[in-house]
Amino acid sequence: MFCYNCGCYLSEHDFCTACGADVATYKKIMSVSNLFYNEGLEKANVRDLSGAINSLRQSLKFNKVNIDARNLLGLVYFEMGEVVAALSEWVISKNLRPEKNVADDYIEMVQSNAGRLDSINQTIKKYNQALLYCTQDSKDLAVIQLKKVLSMNPKFVRAHQLLALLYMDREDWERAQKELNKCIAIDCNNTQTLRYLKEVELMLMPDEAVKQTGKRKKEDAVRYQSDNEIIIQPLNVKEPKGGGLSTLVNIGIGLVIGLATMYFMVVPAAVSNANNEAKQAYTELGNQLDTKTSRIQELESQIAGYEEQIEELNLELQGYVGDDGALKAFDTLLLAASTYVETGDIQQTAANLESIAASISVEETTEAFQTLYNTLLSTVGEELSTSYYTEGSTAYRSEDYAVAIENLSKAVYYDETNADALYTLGHAYRKSGDNENAIATYTKVAELFPDTEMGRKALEYCDELSAVQ
Repeated sequence: MFCYNCGCYLSEHDFCTACGADVATYKKIMSVSNLFYNEGLEKANVRDLSGAINSLRQSLKFNKVNIDARNLLGLVYFEMGEVVAALSEWVISKNLRPEKNVADDYIEMVQSNAGRLDSINQTIKKYNQALLYCTQDSKDLAVIQLKKVLSMNPKFVRAHQLLALLYMDREDWERAQKELNKCIAIDCNNTQTLRYLKEVELMLMPDEAVKQTGKRKKEDAVRYQSDNEIIIQPLNVKEPKGGGLSTLVNIGIGLVIGLATMYFMVVPAAVSNANNEAKQAYTELGNQLDTKTSRIQELESQIAGYEEQIEELNLELQGYVGDDGALKAFDTLLLAASTYVETGDIQQTAANLESIAASISVEETTEAFQTLYNTLLSTVGEELSTSYYTEGSTAYRSEDYAVAIENLSKAVYYDETNADALYTLGHAYRKSGDNENAIATYTKVAELFPDTEMGRKALEYCDELSAVQ
């Protein structure tokens, strides 16, 4: 036992040797809680589940963090078919002690099986429906629902008790006794079960008092036994003479009474049975329809999900095999490499590389793709940059700034260290009136070539253009 104040182990003294707290009352409370737990454990071992529940509840009243008592209470509830109450106790136990708690295994045992969870939900729904039928005086339907409940959860004590009560209401004492005996097999000392069983046994017990009052005096009747039946023959009874007419009259009266009895008792009973069977069939069809409707909705939702996945996969596949897909880009890259190796045609190689850059993002491709692409780009880049710089400079001197910008941009793309191409590109932007791109280009020149005359002039141009803006 540990101190409630500091958590240290308590000795035989009535105070904590670590912090000095008075623990006399605390020890008594913990001892009483453990006493009730041991009592509940003993009752559970002999299947006195109701008594075990009372003892374990008392234990938890004194110590709500008694994990062993709470876990055992959940097991007792589970054994009685009260799965929801059992899960509630185990969840509380897990929250009180998250680590090294056997309640984790109990919860996983129930929740890991989706079919078992669905069966538990159906059991609760059908039991509540049976209660509703009882309140609506549809007792036959309630019996049908309870039989379904017990087929899914044979240890549900409350369902056995309610079914026995319905059998008692229709005076079917033998079936009621059978259901109550099943309750006794699960919970041997349930007070409500024992009360019902006593009532049933009274009704099934032979009525000796009636037999005693039904005896006649020796001089009034002759009594003898034939097999297992006792036959009483009255004495001193004389047959009336000339009773033929009266016999016929009596027979006629008997026929009339029989027909009336059939009309007023047998026919309504047959109609009632037919109605009950129709209600039962209607209920079963309703349950089947609900199940099939739920299954159809589930399948439709699965189909919708699969259609979305198919559409996503088609889009992804199109990204690989389409005109602008990755596979097309791979083919173009291999063609560019093959062209350069076989012919050495730099212009065609550059055209292929530009086509690849326009169709996909090279940064999002595989490492091997990027390696080959960058190798080709660096191999042909310097020569292409020089060629595009020459064309761009010619266009710049001819004041064709649009063509100059296009060629000079390609020259910079293929060789970022081409200072002349970058510097001339800045002039082309400035001459064409695109001050924003001109400032950006001059800034890049100043950053890449800071200690050169070109870098210093680029900064001066930046200042001039910024002042104009």
